[in-house]
Amino acid sequence: MLPISLDLDLCPTVLVAAGEAGEKRLALLKAGGTGKLRVFSAEADGPLAEAAEGPEADLEAVKAARVVFVAGLPRAEGERLAAVAREAGALVNVEDERDLCDFHVPALVRRGDLILAILTGGKAPGMARFIRRYLERIFGPEWADRLDEVAAQRLKWRAEGLSLPQVSAKTERFIEDKGWLK
Repeated sequence: MLPISLDLDLCPTVLVAAGEAGEKRLALLKAGGTGKLRVFSAEADGPLAEAAEGPEADLEAVKAARVVFVAGLPRAEGERLAAVAREAGALVNVEDERDLCDFHVPALVRRGDLILAILTGGKAPGMARFIRRYLERIFGPEWADRLDEVAAQRLKWRAEGLSLPQVSAKTERFIEDKGWLK
C-alpha cells in the first residue's frame, strides 16, 4: 500500500451508495472537498437522497469517473460497478469488500488542513478507528490554527530565501519551542 492524497476536486468522482455506510462515505467525501462528485442512491430521504442524481448508477458517469466509491450495496452490485469502473480506468473502493478495492480509505483525524491518516491495509478497520479516536484526543481543534501558524512561518522563511532543508529544520525548532508535542 502507498498512502497518497488525492485532490478530488480535480478527479471526477462517483459514489453509488445506500444506508448508513453510504451516508458515512458521503460525509467523508464532502469533508475532503469533492467538487466533481456525482451521487447515485435509491434512498428515499436523508443526505444520500438529497445528493443523489437518481436511484440507479449512471454507467456513463461511472465510466467517466477517475475514482468510484461503492458503499452499502450487495456484493454482486459492487462487483458489477467495480468491473465497469476498472474497465474505464478508474480506481475503485467497495466498502467492506477488500478484494474489490484498488485502494483503502484511512481512518482520518481532520483539524483544518491538518489530516492524520491511519491505515491497516484493509486488514483491521476497527483498529484504525480505535487509533483515530486516540489521536483525536491528542490532536484537538487547536491544531488547525497551529498548522496555519507554521504555514505562515514557512512562507516567511521561504521569502527570506532559506533552502528547503533550512526551512524544515526551522519548522522542527519552531514546533519544539512551542511545546506542542510534549
